[in-house]
Amino acid sequence: MNTDAPWDFEADLIIVGYGGAGAACALTATTAGGSVILLEKAPKGHEGGNTRVAAQGYLNTSSPEKARDYLNALCGHHPVPQAMVEVWAEEMCRNNEWFASMGGDPQEHQHQPAGIEFPDLPGADCVHKFHHGDILGFSETWNALAAAVSERQIDIRYDTPAKRLVTDPRSGSVLGVIAQHDGRELRFRARKAVVLTCGGFENNQEMIRNFLPGLPYCYTSGSPYNEGDGIRMAMEIGADLWHMNNYAGPSMALKVPELPTTISMRPLHFAHELQGGMIVVGPDGKRFCDEKYKTRHGKVMQSGRWMPLRVPCPMYMVFDHTLFAHEALYEGTAPSGWTPIMIGYAWSADNQAELAKGWIRSAPSLAALAQQIGVPADALDQSVRMWNDHCARGVDTEFGRTKMMTGFAQGPFYAVELSPSMLNTQGGPRRNEKAQVLKPDGSPIPRLYSAGELGSIFSDLYQGTGNIGECFAFGRIAALNALNEA
Repeated sequence: MNTDAPWDFEADLIIVGYGGAGAACALTATTAGGSVILLEKAPKGHEGGNTRVAAQGYLNTSSPEKARDYLNALCGHHPVPQAMVEVWAEEMCRNNEWFASMGGDPQEHQHQPAGIEFPDLPGADCVHKFHHGDILGFSETWNALAAAVSERQIDIRYDTPAKRLVTDPRSGSVLGVIAQHDGRELRFRARKAVVLTCGGFENNQEMIRNFLPGLPYCYTSGSPYNEGDGIRMAMEIGADLWHMNNYAGPSMALKVPELPTTISMRPLHFAHELQGGMIVVGPDGKRFCDEKYKTRHGKVMQSGRWMPLRVPCPMYMVFDHTLFAHEALYEGTAPSGWTPIMIGYAWSADNQAELAKGWIRSAPSLAALAQQIGVPADALDQSVRMWNDHCARGVDTEFGRTKMMTGFAQGPFYAVELSPSMLNTQGGPRRNEKAQVLKPDGSPIPRLYSAGELGSIFSDLYQGTGNIGECFAFGRIAALNALNEA
């Protein structure tokens, strides 16, 4: 690579990715007097990454000591260096103060301590979940961040994906970024450092197969622009990786070619009890879990340990005509998720439009439905018979389900193919307590930093709102340390 070629643009920090971490980094840097160029892969209007379409909560802990104990317990058998734990614990207690200084209005989630994901772990009572303003979800917290960025007139280059990092061949220092815009390569010089804040690999099926255990495929409910670009660029210059097998999932959701991301089916996730019989079966035609169980961000208790939910592929939500005719199977006004927030889809009230599209399969008998979806007819029939027996007895002796305990009525019968789904991955380039990206020997790559879910601190269990909280914390840490570079 020609490092002597002229630069097109320059700033103290070149930040790659305009989501929660990129916004926090840019705001902190400009407040400290630094200059910033933000490179964003998405076109204007689609920026924000997963922060924009998450439930909008961020973590603010009440005690650094308890936060340290809680994070260590969450990491469990996958420990994180204590220097990282200590700085995370200190900064998590400062998120509200910082967010308010940026014009945010921190409001604590209601229903605490229900927001504590693992209340039995030491230090758990330090968890407090906040959001901006009076409304939870619907991009409200992101909108406050974006307003703060706009007020400071930070230089944002939309539709400009970063392609390669430019390094000094003698020292290995990162000098800048080569990005692409309108078919042209542009060179961005970093006078101080480059900060990678471009998210995970949720929309990269090759990385999913390589890094996420037991998943032949998985689809994101978050930003479709998160394709592992930061991981690839960092690996190309010798970065180490960590936490690549950890992710906030899986759940079970519908993915169709017409929509860019997954959407949640109401019979699986809706709060109130719907009418009708419903089970989920794998390719063998048998049930494999409590279909109504709320996982802890994809983790369920198995053999005394929290493990990712087992999701055999393909999976099918099978249900009767009572459920089909009861109400729409999808509610398009969800407060989070890329499709409901950014795209929108008006599901038909009677489910007929989706039946016509082929998103829903129908047959007059279970045997005919089994043939349509390619599962053994005798196994599907037995699964429905067993479910009806559970409902008659009032006890699911297979998986302990307690909600929607309604047996199947007469046909016709229906099926929706489900896919593994997730909001975000946690893996990426390993970073240290200064947010420096590290080599396999533990030494930092000079002038390269990262923040956010690109190499998140969460190595095993995950506390809800932790990722946006980490975006805030390590966005600040990365900005201040990067500005101290020569």
